[in-house]
Amino acid sequence: MLDHLNLNVRDLPRSARFYAAALAPLGAVTAHEDASTAGFGLPGAPQLWLAPAGEAQPLHLAFRAASREQVRQFHAAALAAGARDNGEPGLRAHYHPNYYAAFVLDPDGHNVEAVCHTPE
Repeated sequence: MLDHLNLNVRDLPRSARFYAAALAPLGAVTAHEDASTAGFGLPGAPQLWLAPAGEAQPLHLAFRAASREQVRQFHAAALAAGARDNGEPGLRAHYHPNYYAAFVLDPDGHNVEAVCHTPE
């Protein structure tokens, strides 16, 4: 349903480095980058756009992972890139029995999630 999403960030270069590292385990690449924007997604088809703004109103972003291992890799990569842990990889059965997710807070406080909906 979504074609793309724009996310306001305070420091574009810092956030671009963070998302490049954190989303790599999910197969995303830096599909566009210039002085005023950075886009991430499939090659040539950015779906997440970052743009500088004085203030960033924290949002919750959830990215689909193909496997539970990708969720774990996302969490490790995000923490290594400077995120703060907001929920270790694990089942969240209160959503549904196979909801396996991890949560981190990005440099602007956005709650970023990777989730896999399939059984291991």
